[in-house]
Amino acid sequence: MSVHRIQNEINRKISYLMENDPYLRPYEQIVQRRLQRIMDTEDRLTQGTMSLADFASGHEYFGLHFNNHEWIFREWAPNATAIYIIGEMTGWQENRSFSLERINDEGGWETRLPNDALKHGNLFRLRIHWPGGCGDRIPSYAKRVVQDPETLIFNAQVWQPAIPYQWRHADYRPPADPPLIYEVHVGMALEEEKIGSYREFTRNILPRIVDAGYNTIQLMAIQEHPYYGSFGYHVSNFFAASSRFGTPEDLKALIDTAHSQGLQVIMDLVHSHAVLNEVEGLSRFDGTHFQFFHEGERGIHRAWDSRCFDYGKGQVLHFLLSNCRFWLDEYRVDGFRFDGITSMLYLHHGLGTAFTSYDDYFDANVDEDALVYLALANKVIHEVKPVAVTIAEDVSGMPGLALALEEGGFGFDYRFAMGIPDQWIKLTKDTRDEDWPLGHLWHELTNRRMEEKTISYAESHDQALVGDQTLIFRLMGSAMYDHMRIGDDHLCVERGMALTKLIRLITLATAGNGYLNFMGNEFGHPDWIDFPRVGNNWSYRYARRQWHLADDPALKYSRLNMFDRDMIRLAKKYGLLRDPVIRLKHEHNEDKVIAFERANLFFAFNYHPTHSHVDYHIEAEPGQYRMIFDTDSVPYGGHNRLPRNQNHFTLHESITGGKRNYLSLYLPARTAIVLKKV
Repeated sequence: MSVHRIQNEINRKISYLMENDPYLRPYEQIVQRRLQRIMDTEDRLTQGTMSLADFASGHEYFGLHFNNHEWIFREWAPNATAIYIIGEMTGWQENRSFSLERINDEGGWETRLPNDALKHGNLFRLRIHWPGGCGDRIPSYAKRVVQDPETLIFNAQVWQPAIPYQWRHADYRPPADPPLIYEVHVGMALEEEKIGSYREFTRNILPRIVDAGYNTIQLMAIQEHPYYGSFGYHVSNFFAASSRFGTPEDLKALIDTAHSQGLQVIMDLVHSHAVLNEVEGLSRFDGTHFQFFHEGERGIHRAWDSRCFDYGKGQVLHFLLSNCRFWLDEYRVDGFRFDGITSMLYLHHGLGTAFTSYDDYFDANVDEDALVYLALANKVIHEVKPVAVTIAEDVSGMPGLALALEEGGFGFDYRFAMGIPDQWIKLTKDTRDEDWPLGHLWHELTNRRMEEKTISYAESHDQALVGDQTLIFRLMGSAMYDHMRIGDDHLCVERGMALTKLIRLITLATAGNGYLNFMGNEFGHPDWIDFPRVGNNWSYRYARRQWHLADDPALKYSRLNMFDRDMIRLAKKYGLLRDPVIRLKHEHNEDKVIAFERANLFFAFNYHPTHSHVDYHIEAEPGQYRMIFDTDSVPYGGHNRLPRNQNHFTLHESITGGKRNYLSLYLPARTAIVLKKV
């Protein structure tokens, strides 16, 4: 692209950005510089000879491959002086016939081995020599890594099954519906106190997700990580699907089966940092600390005890962009949730920063190399798979993250509305519900950039980890362990049940463009998440999901489960999240009543703990309204204070200059109703 055309393109994007967000005008020069850097970096990487998607194919070059009856292995290690493949086939000793040769000045190494040198299932690793030392390493592009159950040592594994996995639904296309995301962790998805497998998840959990009505699965902890308790966020092997859950074919079968049932599958992609481990991971891979990461203090994330990528290096971009494409190509995932975006974007990693001013998005603390990488990653993903979904997990509110590249943004399809669960934590932990400020709550629920799509949630896995508490535990406390049987009218449990339903319904009803729930939270899973560790004597008791609670009709968990299922069905049936317009009709803090319209539905919430409002007047468009959903229904654990399917006709009264139409409603305490205009 000529310089003139590039400048015109940048000017067009800047004009669009400034028109949609006038607060960006003081930072126009910085915005222009960032857009220029994105284009310049793409040109530098592709050299004008290929597409960015073609550039992002390092996984087809590096690592172990079998072509034309020979094995080819390549690695990138600029500081290395010698590299050997060691493993079962060499007696774990250096063997000259398994040595690599340096093939270029950029640090590329290669070896070619005969057909019988390796076989499916062989364990191996690299021994890398560098000036002054050497070390064993797992190949950076390893696609299969396994841990010995006795020695606990990790090794790469040759994975070349005689019959490759045959995709049964290769033509699957994700639905165009707004994403209703069910966030899952395969290992802790079972009832048993053990690590669950891909196969068990496919057989036992997929049917539950389908029945619950969600249309998207978000797979956590798929990239290989040496410590199970890291929840998958300390990645060691970026191209390897975690073998603790099963084989690559098992994961492909899981995704294929999900596709057959209409579920799109996205995965957590952790490119914000990497594990510190040297033998298992990338740290000091070729003897230097700066091969993949920043040198010195900037290369260490002290709060997370991990390494920070240097997004300014071409080979690091090649590695990470290829990783994006690999999961699309090899496992046919339908997109990614990029973890820890805030940590990537700022040199301070977002720690101790409130982000109260636009200055925070444009000062010297912003890592513009990371911004450029994220834009290029989104371009690669959408070039390879145009229907793929990308989601940014960013708490800072960086402008333009979820704006299309063509519009001057960084290309994510959605961003998480992370302030909403934080607000629910604050209210349920520190404030009596009679003191909840409804006006402020409404602001938090609906405060978003209209040009950027958002996904809302009341709580994710984060709020259920040790060190925090689940939403329902904050509301009920220990009473939920002893008083969740139907007929046990414990006041604390009654309050928790009622408020849980109100919180989830209003979060979904006001969501921008999507909604998320972590597995088990839909029925109020009673326990936090605590993975096996020294502190709990390596117990799996809290690293599982107790599905029997939701399946037992004698327990109130089953009522919450039914409520969530019907709430999701309501949103899908009436296209709730397709309508971007939410009209606030009424908000009265003293009465604790809030009402709004969306998608031709009328929502009315009474958060008051004790006062049921009789003949409560709320302005509405004239007509007939039928109640189609209420949280006080008996099947949802309510008190049945409202007749089912009741009809309401608007009334009117004379006011200055005309007349006012309104609904006169009975709103029981801690109850919400949904009306549909007939």
